[in-house]
Amino acid sequence: MKKELILIYFVIIIIGFSCNSVDNVDKIINPEPENPKNCENCDSLLFQFSINTLGGKIVDEPKIASTLTIIKDDSTYYAGNIGIEIRGESSQMFDKKSYGFETWDENYEDKDESLIGFPEEEDWILYGPFSDKSLIRNKLIYSLSNLMGMYASKTEFCELTINNDYKGVYVFMEKLKRDKNRINIEKLTEADIDENLITGGYIIKIDKSDQEDGSYSDFNSFESKYDVFGDINGEKKMRFNYEYPKPEDIHANQKEYISNYIDLFENALLGTNFNDPELGYKKYIDDDTFIDFFILNELSNNVDGYRLSTYLTKNRDEKLKIGPIWDFNLSFGNADYCGGDKYDLWAYKFNERCIGDYWNVPFWWDKLLEDENFVSKLKNRWNELRTNILSDENILSLVNTNYSTLKNETDAANRNFNRWQIFGIYIWPNSFIGSSYYEEINFLKDWISQRTAWLDISINEL
Repeated sequence: MKKELILIYFVIIIIGFSCNSVDNVDKIINPEPENPKNCENCDSLLFQFSINTLGGKIVDEPKIASTLTIIKDDSTYYAGNIGIEIRGESSQMFDKKSYGFETWDENYEDKDESLIGFPEEEDWILYGPFSDKSLIRNKLIYSLSNLMGMYASKTEFCELTINNDYKGVYVFMEKLKRDKNRINIEKLTEADIDENLITGGYIIKIDKSDQEDGSYSDFNSFESKYDVFGDINGEKKMRFNYEYPKPEDIHANQKEYISNYIDLFENALLGTNFNDPELGYKKYIDDDTFIDFFILNELSNNVDGYRLSTYLTKNRDEKLKIGPIWDFNLSFGNADYCGGDKYDLWAYKFNERCIGDYWNVPFWWDKLLEDENFVSKLKNRWNELRTNILSDENILSLVNTNYSTLKNETDAANRNFNRWQIFGIYIWPNSFIGSSYYEEINFLKDWISQRTAWLDISINEL
């Protein structure tokens, strides 16, 4: 029904829009738009995403019918219909918006497409870095995660223009969802309640509620038996959102299964034999994923880490895994609250610094770090990664490569900051306010070097 209403609206807009001069409308929208094609000193250009909303206004639901063209070096990579909406939580207050979109066919129905070489799917994101003036924090950490063997969204820099209005540098990325090329777990239908099928796959999330009023209920989530400190009588209970199957699709028996599984894990973690490999928490979780998740959140001192945008998956006949990672724009020193700017403290101890915050870190991490075997595996993994993927040389090389792409090769960073003149200006929640792109990148590199040096000592002293 929603798609039918959108189609009717789309037809009305087409009729009305055709009665006006497109050229005049474009001039009103942007008298002198940035034009990446005029770049004289560029070795190449980023992918150019051009969206025409056909007179409609992009809102936060529902998606509106639009067209998308993707071009690079005079080659067209896509030209077709999409449905687009604004996305994000706190980022919606920024002038530079982020967008979610679906690729649609000629009848405005979902259609899987391979965009710029990414595996076929229908759901995509155009993330617009704004408070992250380096433009690269999310792309950097997702690259490191994938190199470590933990799937994270594939990403590619691009430039976005909407209705001839240049919007700047964006990161094109995969939306996290169940798919063989994304979160690769078994499909779970409402009919799969047999004991051989009900064990997976599930995606649950520790995060803000996705309901319009921000509320949690038994419809969209379930509650832990324990509070964030592991107290069964405490008031700050953790909530787990149903991400897949969706709240409207998940069967009551499936809700019971996944909530009971988390309950068993937490009971074991708080039990007297919590570190027993057969009777303890290891019976329920894939601890290797928890170790890599810990490393990535601590490497970046992600102020939202562990307590928001935290995905957990339970595949059929497998243990609970944590990940993929998501939303690291307030990481690597880019937050001026709750220690988010510091390089010399533990991200997982957020509760000690910001107990008044509504969203807190679950007790899991303190308990896991009481297990000598978990700590030993963590130390070994960290020290191994520091010789290759997470060496300063490799991390800073990735930073330099991204900087060179955006600054030296394509001049895209200059166009972005001509459009958004925010150097020297506080954008929530900046801890550092640089006067140039070079200063922002330099701050990031210095912060990383100090952070890894602190972690080398602190992890090995656990």
